[in-house]
Amino acid sequence: MVEFNELLGIQTMAQSVWPDYYTPIIGAQQVHYMLKSFYSLKSLQAQFTNQHVFYWIYSHLPEAIGFLSVEQLQPHQYKIHKFYLIQSHAQQGIGSLAFNRLRQELTAHQIELTVNRFNYKAINFYFKNGFRIASLADFDIGNGFVMNDFIMQWRSSQMG
Repeated sequence: MVEFNELLGIQTMAQSVWPDYYTPIIGAQQVHYMLKSFYSLKSLQAQFTNQHVFYWIYSHLPEAIGFLSVEQLQPHQYKIHKFYLIQSHAQQGIGSLAFNRLRQELTAHQIELTVNRFNYKAINFYFKNGFRIASLADFDIGNGFVMNDFIMQWRSSQMG
């Protein structure tokens, strides 16, 4: 069972990270709605219960500077649901190191994720790390909000 302070830590970090990354892309109202919907303690507990595994990302600091959430779809096939770094630690190679370590630890052959089509920094990060756009998808998330995403995939054969 996941400890309450872990859930609280993820919630706190999301509330810190999301406004910086997403307000310019989707607006403050949708950011507020999504944080309330996807990062409530009840929602996070359900994600843990549904086999999403959360990993903390550290650098040389004693505190976590990011987190990611992964679900195993099939043997060696995974879906990243969340992959966030505190913005002050972005563009330092930490995200790439975290992704490479994750893929090695999971012995992943395929990883997929969704990313907002207007989140250019994240899209470029994923391209740099061997992901390709597989398709477009629009997800109705309720309350009149829609997520306009790319579905991106990484496959071990892409990395040579």
